[in-house]
Amino acid sequence: MAGVGDAAAPGSSGDGRRGGGAGAPEQQQQQEAGSGEQKSGCSSGESWPPAGGSGQPPQRTETLGFYESDRERKKKRSVSDLSLLRFISAELTRGYFLEHNEAKYTERRERVYTCMRIPRELEKLMFFGIFLCLDAFLYVFTLLPLRVFLALFQFITLPCYGLRDRRLLQPAQVCDIFKGVILVICYFMMHYVDYSMMYHLIRGQSVIKLYIIYNMLEVADRLFSSFGQDILDALYWTATEPKERKRAHIGVIPHFFMAVLYVFLHAILIMVQATTLNVAFNSHNKSLLTIMMSNNFVEIKGSVFKKFEKNNLFQMSNSDIKERFTNYVLLLIVCLRNMEQFSWNPDHLWVLFPDVCMVIASEIAVDIVKHAFITKFNDITADVYSEYRASLAFDLVSSRQKNAYTDYSDSVSRRMGFIPLPLAVLLIRVVTSSIKVQGVLAYACVVLFYCGLISLKVLNSIVLLGKSCQYVKEAKMEEKLFNPPPTSTPGKPLSKPQSKFKSPQGIPTDESFSASVTNQPVHQKENPTSLLVTSNSDQFLTTPDGEDKDISQDNSELKHRSSKKDLLEIDRFTICGNRID
Repeated sequence: MAGVGDAAAPGSSGDGRRGGGAGAPEQQQQQEAGSGEQKSGCSSGESWPPAGGSGQPPQRTETLGFYESDRERKKKRSVSDLSLLRFISAELTRGYFLEHNEAKYTERRERVYTCMRIPRELEKLMFFGIFLCLDAFLYVFTLLPLRVFLALFQFITLPCYGLRDRRLLQPAQVCDIFKGVILVICYFMMHYVDYSMMYHLIRGQSVIKLYIIYNMLEVADRLFSSFGQDILDALYWTATEPKERKRAHIGVIPHFFMAVLYVFLHAILIMVQATTLNVAFNSHNKSLLTIMMSNNFVEIKGSVFKKFEKNNLFQMSNSDIKERFTNYVLLLIVCLRNMEQFSWNPDHLWVLFPDVCMVIASEIAVDIVKHAFITKFNDITADVYSEYRASLAFDLVSSRQKNAYTDYSDSVSRRMGFIPLPLAVLLIRVVTSSIKVQGVLAYACVVLFYCGLISLKVLNSIVLLGKSCQYVKEAKMEEKLFNPPPTSTPGKPLSKPQSKFKSPQGIPTDESFSASVTNQPVHQKENPTSLLVTSNSDQFLTTPDGEDKDISQDNSELKHRSSKKDLLEIDRFTICGNRID
């Protein structure tokens, strides 16, 4: 029996040669699957071939590529010792191929490239948006007083020319007069607020209280901004809508007082914010300023891990633009108040410079990190910021058309939540209290400074208008500018206009495009119900993808409207950047 067992060894090697050699692991595993009984027979020394007469050699157990035999069983201990070394060798020499999952790794690489592009694209949007806010802010100091003066002059000299129209003043002139009156009234009301008493009252509080107060002020500022523009729009429309009876004009009075109260309260709120920031700057250990700056990083926790669509990210971008510009104005107010206390010593400006840089750098860093991870987690490309910029440019260009329905500053207020009137009231109050004007030379300097502001406003407006036209053309949105504003009746929804529109002259050229931007608006007589119009920007997408659809699909889209808002339709709650529909 032992000889038979020894004779089985050549058979096993021959069987290995028939199957392609003893090193072929595939056939060895197939042989191992059905060799349970044969292994037991061979180990007990039974004769070969078995009683069944199958004529096949017995299959033996495979251990790390070796068939187990009597001679090899004697070396089992040495093989087990080698298995650990072989495992370590396999771990050290094991390889893999990334091209087997090429799509996955390509997507990961694109995400890295997108995160690297976010700072550049975001700052380009921020740069453009900040200059839009600056243009609307300078308008209050430069062109608005001149427009109010011209409107009042026309109203006074109206009997000399006779009534050629039923309207005493144009709607835009009425709105300008209301803005000017609100500005003057709130400025005189701010004289009753003592800035010094407010500063010492806030300075006497503990650090934790000031931190809580600053957070509450930020929330209150967003709430005021979201509701304030509605109050002003209600006043403008109530004052300019066609009325059949003269008694209907009395309704303007409560709206006017409500607007004055809003601007005054919002100005006080911003003053408290500036005072708190001033206390943080003047604290000895700078702990309050550090805590306030660390509060910006809380935005990352509250925003990054939420789901964002393109429209929601657009809202957040507009909110960040408004917040950054407001912080710049607050820093200007803090520097003015500190320079006044130190008798305008230029050396003290360099003391404030590091803190100012820290505030600005923290804002930029938080915005970049926040937007980078939001776009990463929601698979949004960096090209979306160019669409946002084209959307803001479209608002600027459309406000210069003949059929413009609103002033540009109001358009910025609706889009970004930036309302310049309260901030302008506070800045005028701080400047007049910090700088004393005495003598003819001082007044001459004030006149020159005012002329410089007008020059800056005009130059900024020309550059912004040129860049906006460029962005609109790059986004292929210039055809939408030639669509007339859609009309609607109360209680009925607006019908969606056609995706393509051709002017009577055919395809609009660059000359007609530039002419429509620079021409003045013309008053058109229409029904009172047709005056309730919405913006052209409320009806179109920013991207030109929607223009490729057929007109036949528009009727079906009217019945099945998507719940998502278009980018250009967002004009409310934009200050609440974290709002998710």
